[in-house]
Amino acid sequence: MSRQRVIIMGAAGRDFHNFNAYFRDHSDYQVVAFTAAQIPNIEGRRYPPELAGDLYPEGIPIYPEADLTELIQERDVDQVVFAYSDVSHQYVMHKGSQVLAAGADFRLMGADTTMLESDKPLVSVCAVRTGSGKSQTTRLVCDLLQELGKQVVVIRHPMPYGDLAAQAVQRFASYEDLARHNCTIEEREEYEPHIDRGLVVYAGVDYEPILRQAEQEADIIVWDGGNNDLPLYRPDLHIVVADPHRPDHARRYHPGETNLWMADVVLINKVDTAGSEGVARVREDIYAVNPDATVVEGASPIFVEDPDAIRGQRVLVIEDGPTLTHGGMAYGAGVVAAHRFGAAELVDPRPYAVGSIAETFEAYPHIEELLPAMGYSDEQVAELEQTINAVDCDLVLAATPIDLRRLIDVRHPVDRVRYELQVIGRPTLKEILEKHFA
Repeated sequence: MSRQRVIIMGAAGRDFHNFNAYFRDHSDYQVVAFTAAQIPNIEGRRYPPELAGDLYPEGIPIYPEADLTELIQERDVDQVVFAYSDVSHQYVMHKGSQVLAAGADFRLMGADTTMLESDKPLVSVCAVRTGSGKSQTTRLVCDLLQELGKQVVVIRHPMPYGDLAAQAVQRFASYEDLARHNCTIEEREEYEPHIDRGLVVYAGVDYEPILRQAEQEADIIVWDGGNNDLPLYRPDLHIVVADPHRPDHARRYHPGETNLWMADVVLINKVDTAGSEGVARVREDIYAVNPDATVVEGASPIFVEDPDAIRGQRVLVIEDGPTLTHGGMAYGAGVVAAHRFGAAELVDPRPYAVGSIAETFEAYPHIEELLPAMGYSDEQVAELEQTINAVDCDLVLAATPIDLRRLIDVRHPVDRVRYELQVIGRPTLKEILEKHFA
């Protein structure tokens, strides 16, 4: 019987995991290609033979998603697996229609075929959309588990944008580790806050050996999810964050709605800044699909290094990149801080943008008077620095989870904005974690 010929559509994360967990040693299938979307500079490479396994001695090529129809026809493909996140249901089915029209089957893979089992208790923190507040929720969960006396190790959703073979298993415990692994801005935004808390963070490409190594150091594993993807591991407690600023998104995005159906706990974040109608709408969606979930409410207040420095100034706001791009947000904590503390003007960075930064604005036209902190490569970091320094402004208000001043030289004064989660009312996350893991 001939092997089923497969293409996996992805963005250098879930796609590689689905291959490793299901297809790598499955002799009934032959993965003939990956396609790449969302993240720049992934296509044109190969998934290396060191990771692809014995069935793929030459590795697997990675092509632009724009080539999908031609690849299906030229490679006589039987099945296409959709394996990336933070996209609307409509988008997924447009891709499905394209695949079906080209003659192949269209597939989504679920928990039983993709989730790995841990020998240690495992808490997952995911979301219904990028930008909901998952990162500050994860940080609070880690703090609370440490207060319970647990040795916590964090495993982060994959972001392998460099040498895939070298990035198979990565361990981060210091800033030196970040430099040694040549981490991108996006990676640093996720790893640094955990390192600042004295936590070890694992990430990489091959999540079975990552898990087994992390288990050697941990009493409990915390899965720090990315985008609105599902956990790569089967959780003992699945916490999902929802955003009432986008109340109609909880059931419109893939696979965020799946997270909602699977959640043990749903945290409705930002209730202090969202309208009551948005909060009520999110509650209605929770009760419609998952009435057994425990609902927690929270706020993400902002903390500014020097609030007085903002008043009356012409401000360039820099926000987290993925939240603005495929997350679809038009503002973030930096914009909130600028308005709250009396900025005279938000300076539009678009006339000053160069290279891939200018291309980002073209690809995401909803981004206007703020700058996404894009930095997927050394070249893009240099273009970000050039763009920032070209802007005619009085102050840079940096609202990314890291201190950009560690990576780039900014000629303007910089004020930093941070945010943390505060749970409102009961039940609290502390009470829930004590019930499960004390």
